[in-house]
Amino acid sequence: MELGLKDRVALVAASSSGLGLATAKAFAAEGAHVSICGRDQLRLARAHAEVNAMGPGDVLSVAVDIRDENAAAGWVQQTAETFGELDVVVTNSGGVPFGPIDSFTVADYREAIDANLLPHVAITLAATPLLRARGWGRMLMIASEAIRQPHPESGLSSVARLGLLGHMKGLVHALGPNGVTVNVLAPGFHRTPILDEQFGETVEDELAKVANRIPLGRIGDIADFGALATFLASEQAAYVTGTVFLADGGNTRGIG
Repeated sequence: MELGLKDRVALVAASSSGLGLATAKAFAAEGAHVSICGRDQLRLARAHAEVNAMGPGDVLSVAVDIRDENAAAGWVQQTAETFGELDVVVTNSGGVPFGPIDSFTVADYREAIDANLLPHVAITLAATPLLRARGWGRMLMIASEAIRQPHPESGLSSVARLGLLGHMKGLVHALGPNGVTVNVLAPGFHRTPILDEQFGETVEDELAKVANRIPLGRIGDIADFGALATFLASEQAAYVTGTVFLADGGNTRGIG
């Protein structure tokens, strides 16, 4: 299927590894020009090479701490100036510590909101006038299945990420008249470096336990997640906006 992304300009936040990198690579494979960012220069350089190898488009990689709202906005502007336009904005952020909701302090929650919610707000607000002027665009915000089914062991994430839903709904109305769609991607367990860090030497055993309680019986493939992101950014998804897309193998049991 031709997705209509060739020569489009896609910005993908927190994209030096994990789901962000998989998404950036999927856009590059469709022929898009891609702007990526990360805090670790070495990891970012490796990601640049991987994304660049996926397709004919150009790649811009910038070392940015997206928790700094001015730096995040500056990266958005640099991307638009470098490529002459901006079409697709994918916001993403790092993880937060695991633990039950009552094991953290108010300061921990404040830090989680700064790390998991406000970077999405800063990047989308910086991109809004650019997409509005363009008259076409796609915004995707990568969150977590926790926004649909909070996990007892993910107290910080379950609280901090919920604000994305309100922000997304507001952007839908602000940008809809300009041909810009806004959606949230809510991934469940995918095999990313953060899981290896979380579980350490027991990662394979722990992931097997997780897979056993997922209806599809396996952990998600990050390449599949990237494919979903590119479809939502495509011409074919022009009438899809204001929606949360779960990619969790059926793990979320709720009806709504």
